[in-house]
Amino acid sequence: MDTNTTGDGMLARAAAYLELHGRLIDRLRFAALFAGGQARPVLDALRCYRNADGGFGNALEPDLRGAASQPEPVEVAFHILDELDAFADPMVPPACDYLLSVTAGDGGVPFVLPSVRGMARAPWWETGDDPPGNLVPTASIVALLHKHRVRHPWLEPATGFCWTRIAAVERTTPYEARAVVAFLEQAPDRERAEAEFARLRPAILDTVALDPDASGEAHFPLDFAPSPLRLPLFDAGLLDRHLDALAAAQSPEGGWNGNWTMWTPLVEHEWGGYVTVERLKTLRAYGRLNA
Repeated sequence: MDTNTTGDGMLARAAAYLELHGRLIDRLRFAALFAGGQARPVLDALRCYRNADGGFGNALEPDLRGAASQPEPVEVAFHILDELDAFADPMVPPACDYLLSVTAGDGGVPFVLPSVRGMARAPWWETGDDPPGNLVPTASIVALLHKHRVRHPWLEPATGFCWTRIAAVERTTPYEARAVVAFLEQAPDRERAEAEFARLRPAILDTVALDPDASGEAHFPLDFAPSPLRLPLFDAGLLDRHLDALAAAQSPEGGWNGNWTMWTPLVEHEWGGYVTVERLKTLRAYGRLNA
């Protein structure tokens, strides 16, 4: 048997890749999730990305290089807490306080705040002077808080914002569609969530690259469903084809990376470590990795 194609071989190659290319936090995530390590070092590393306002910055989201807090790095932080089942950590309430402090009048947090203009960043992180709330990242953050049954004054108005915005969606974009799927997957009102999903499923699927060999900045089924969904978005055969393609896409060095523009050399390494851990999580969630 070729050990490079087994779970053990895949993990060994990923570990080598992360040792050479990954940030400390992503090496620690790998250790905690796949190598018998502990959650505490990951949480300690995550605290280094926090700011005094309770938010996160400091390039936790690699394309936002500045120190200042932004809504999107809060989502990244919450995804890390989710994978560790660590939403009882004391970082969570101050992060929600931060979200409340930057919430727009419509109840959602903006895609990015005007303070981004003072920091190095990828060219797509742009905004006007008074940005409205956006489903990206509001819906994804709300989804994670509902999943872990967090209670905070920010959550109810933000949930209402998501329902209002989703009800107005007819056509969508890949990142918005992914946020909508995350929200509908976790929303407590299941009847309403299932009704909106049934209405929006064709529009969501229009944003998905169903061909595993699609090139460019494609959004594949496993980007929408990094773990099995309760919502019937994709059939098992389609997911199997994409899982095969994902396993085969591990580089000779042992990693995976994003298919979007790597606009400065450092982010290619930082995203590579983060994405590698995410891909391994997906393969394990679907039973393709025994770890």
